[in-house]
Amino acid sequence: MSNAQDSSARLLRRLRKIYPEATAEYLAGALMELVARYRQEAASALPVWSERDALLIAYGDSIRAAGRKPLAALAEFLERYGSGFRQLHLLPFYPYSSDDGFAVIDYRQVRPDLGDWNDIARLGRSLELVFDGVVNHVSSESHYLREYLAGNPDYADFFLDLDPATDTSSVLRTRNLPLLHEYEAADGSKKHLWTTFSRDQVDFNFRNPAVLLEIADILLFYAERGAKLIRLDAIPYLWKELGTSCAHLPQTHELIKLFRDLYDLAAPEVRLLTETNVPYQENIAYFGDHGDEAQLIYNFTLSPLIVWSMLKNDATVLTEWARQVRPVSPRATYLNITATHDGIGVRPTEGILSDSDRRELVEMALARGGNWSGKTNADGSISPYELNLSYFDAINDPRADLPLALQIQRFLLSQAITVAFLGLPGIYIHSLVGSRNDCEGVRRTGRARSINREILDLAPLAAELDDPETRRGQVWRGMKKLLALRASRPELSPQSEQRVLSLAPEVFALERRAADGATLLALFHFGASPRTLRIGGAPRLDLWSGETTSGPNVTLEPFQFRFLVEA
Repeated sequence: MSNAQDSSARLLRRLRKIYPEATAEYLAGALMELVARYRQEAASALPVWSERDALLIAYGDSIRAAGRKPLAALAEFLERYGSGFRQLHLLPFYPYSSDDGFAVIDYRQVRPDLGDWNDIARLGRSLELVFDGVVNHVSSESHYLREYLAGNPDYADFFLDLDPATDTSSVLRTRNLPLLHEYEAADGSKKHLWTTFSRDQVDFNFRNPAVLLEIADILLFYAERGAKLIRLDAIPYLWKELGTSCAHLPQTHELIKLFRDLYDLAAPEVRLLTETNVPYQENIAYFGDHGDEAQLIYNFTLSPLIVWSMLKNDATVLTEWARQVRPVSPRATYLNITATHDGIGVRPTEGILSDSDRRELVEMALARGGNWSGKTNADGSISPYELNLSYFDAINDPRADLPLALQIQRFLLSQAITVAFLGLPGIYIHSLVGSRNDCEGVRRTGRARSINREILDLAPLAAELDDPETRRGQVWRGMKKLLALRASRPELSPQSEQRVLSLAPEVFALERRAADGATLLALFHFGASPRTLRIGGAPRLDLWSGETTSGPNVTLEPFQFRFLVEA
């Protein structure tokens, strides 16, 4: 059997798990034609994650500068202040109609106000780029919906039209909005289309093979344009099956594996990152079988548990949860995040924190000038979905009169955990520069998520970052030092072993062991009073402070963290 025949048979085996036989055979041939069109002859094999990997998350217009397009301003910012990163997740830069980019009008274009494909290529010369594959839904202003409503037969069944009397009560809802919205077709008929997130974000119907082929073409086009990772947005909801939750269905997992098959054939250096802001066990299912699905998943549970530990001055819950986190494979691992462009997810704490604990987190967010959003449960009740506030203010109550040095110390502790934890750190740009709540942005847009999406002007931002006395300057210097420390230590590689220790209720402790046996002990103290721990062994060097411990004990000051190796 030739390589082409073997590859076609591989796709066919996958497709038979999703589609009827005739459809699967047709799709296998059509997808192989796409692979042939996009195959990168000089493509390299998939690399292994290392301690040098660190990912920055930013919008194309997170940084503005007079006289320059935002993508050019972002490139200038990164050249000056982004030296610790190897990957850049460039949030949707396509023309859009709402949701700050996640209602895509045209998947194959760069927003003209941001720049063009040359600007994207410039960023890709120094960083591995992450593009968003917003493939669950599309803008109501897209040509797909226009052609569908116009009755173009090429777009028939691109979307899911249901009788509004259909029982959809089993469908998992992450928004307090109707599942079906009404649209008027050119012939005057009414279409009631499936919209998981909003009226402006209309879900595709992946039962239609034409939809799969179009999405596959787009995803392979992104590889051609320089993407090294593809973030599959809102991916749990891709396949719809009435009578189920329509989340995490087997067909969805098979489609993700199919996308990976296509990249393995056409652009094997491209990796998949799945966005699944759900409870931990549901989340890690997207690795597949030891990493044969996504090569990177968000470690969503880490973020709210760090906030909880700081709120309670107690790391017990964080310690207990962290013990279940295990290595996946040399080429698949966790993306450890605190803040992202969205809020701090609360659902990932289900089964870990109680309902009353989650309500306490909501009350904390409201008290600190933030907000929260909920999800609708099957019984019609509302439970917390995410907290909306900057991570700096989630860690440091803006109403409290804390010295700036202590605020910086507390915040850097939260970020140091993502650097030390099994996986690789994913740093949102507003965490890199120590942003606080953008309450004015919320007032201007009326959207809760705007609180952590401020657009920063490069000149005044640079002045603050260059000044070691400012909050931003101190946070950035601390983050730069943390990333440099990580990159220098094989013990912090995603391939290195991790052991979670119980040393004291208020201390989160990780032991990381490299392949050569070198060991690093990372200690994170959430307590407000000094704590002395017995760690035994020879004197150790603290890579963060430069101090050397003597004797079997080590003392941690309030909110201090240490990275200890043999002296």
